Amino acid sequence: MVTAGKCNAPQLIEHSGFLVVRDDLLAGGTKARVLSVLFGAAAEYVYASPVYGFAQIALAHVARQHGKRATIFCARRAVRHPRTLAAAAAGAEIVEIPAGYLNVVQARARAYCKLTGAELLPHGLDTPALISALAAVARGLPVKPREVWAVAGSGVLLRALQEAWPAAQFFGVRIGGTPDVGRARLYVAPEKFEQAARTLPPFPSCSNYDAKAWQFIRQHARPGALFWNVAG
Repeated sequence: MVTAGKCNAPQLIEHSGFLVVRDDLLAGGTKARVLSVLFGAAAEYVYASPVYGFAQIALAHVARQHGKRATIFCARRAVRHPRTLAAAAAGAEIVEIPAGYLNVVQARARAYCKLTGAELLPHGLDTPALISALAAVARGLPVKPREVWAVAGSGVLLRALQEAWPAAQFFGVRIGGTPDVGRARLYVAPEKFEQAARTLPPFPSCSNYDAKAWQFIRQHARPGALFWNVAG
């Protein structure tokens, strides 16, 4: 696996007739490529995360590389989720909230930042700066796809890819709440958010997120379509 501090261009590998961006090969996944654009003078950055989320891992890696503190607020579980463990292993401080519905976790994170002066990062890292940075990464790839697929948590990635490739058709797979996917056509994953994908792709893919797109790609995507696999 490539470390997040050495963000080479994403690897494009063909799988089952589709072109896959294999950012599962990058520690922290796709957002680790560009997350540092959100860093300013603050010494500590805070993120309120579902325990299943990968942004917590991206923040942990990138904060460590830039000499910042990363603090992750998430729901308390009897046993920590593997992705929360991965964030902690990468250097993040973990704050677990009992009865931690995401809105409660976010409220506690806001209160912590107000008290400490730490900077709270938005849900999905949804900012114009990060979207523009992701679009620049996509434009740097040696392809101009006609059809693009991605999972839509917040919809940040899909909107960035539309900025990069305005002539392409876009398809997203909703995995939880209603995302902002721009002009993408949206499918809805049959699994609950906390459930793993029923149909796994033939490469490492985040079971609660990216992997849920594969069943739709196999059924509906044209040969040669591009799928952006954010993390593994």
